[in-house]
Amino acid sequence: MKARHIFRAAPGLKLREADADRRLVGASAKQGNARRDKDELKELDRARTAELIDRIAHLQAQLYADRQQKLLVVLQGMDTAGKDGTVRTMFSRINPMGIRGVAFKQPTDNELAHDYLWRVHQQVPIKGEIAIFNRSHYEEVLITRVQGWIDNAECKRRYAQIRDFERMLAETGTVIIKIFLHISKEEQRQRLQARLDDPDKQWKFNPEDLEQRKKWDDYQRAYEKAIRETDAPHAPWYIVPANSKTQRNLAVAGIVLETLESMKLSFPPSDPRLSAITVE
Repeated sequence: MKARHIFRAAPGLKLREADADRRLVGASAKQGNARRDKDELKELDRARTAELIDRIAHLQAQLYADRQQKLLVVLQGMDTAGKDGTVRTMFSRINPMGIRGVAFKQPTDNELAHDYLWRVHQQVPIKGEIAIFNRSHYEEVLITRVQGWIDNAECKRRYAQIRDFERMLAETGTVIIKIFLHISKEEQRQRLQARLDDPDKQWKFNPEDLEQRKKWDDYQRAYEKAIRETDAPHAPWYIVPANSKTQRNLAVAGIVLETLESMKLSFPPSDPRLSAITVE
């Protein structure tokens, strides 16, 4: 079964803690592998992910050479869900030419002086490019709503604006995939504690994460609503269980590969005049 089918957000989505730990692809999902060594299964999934990324690299080269289409990958998730790790994995075997990662942080004063989509629109992919958003315009209907910075009426307006924005991108040649990396509250606790316990990783820890963690349930409901309101055939949402990093990476690689394959990419046609040229 194809990854895009397995992980496609269902109508009436409900985010459940148990779903964050599901094994749906790769070696650990196969019957008969339940008793195999976990490290061995992880290595098998890493190897499979590497194979998929090699295939992505070939298609990305065609996308970059032809410069007719463009792909936008949006990654969302709670703190520690693995957005950075997913981006690193996707870049690991791909020529950096034609692929770009964008991390959206707290808006600057200049960005706040514009409409909330202004800074996002500047970062969408150009022809021949893959852009990967680490957080995105969806923060404007997530943290803003949970923190009470916008009311229900404004949030509803923003859902409509985001739908219009993504439809415009799709109609002008951008293929869009949106991925929610779904971790459990307990997994987040462990990952935050691991950052605190390792001096080399303490730079990743932000005390504000603990304040946001107190609103875990509010964020889950906000994500459910945002995904339901903005899921569309031209801008689909995928829900990827992310408690397992190897499963997460394999799932995302599968979704990206299948999307690129659906774009019917190829290298530009050769120029017959070039066959007569001899380099001396």
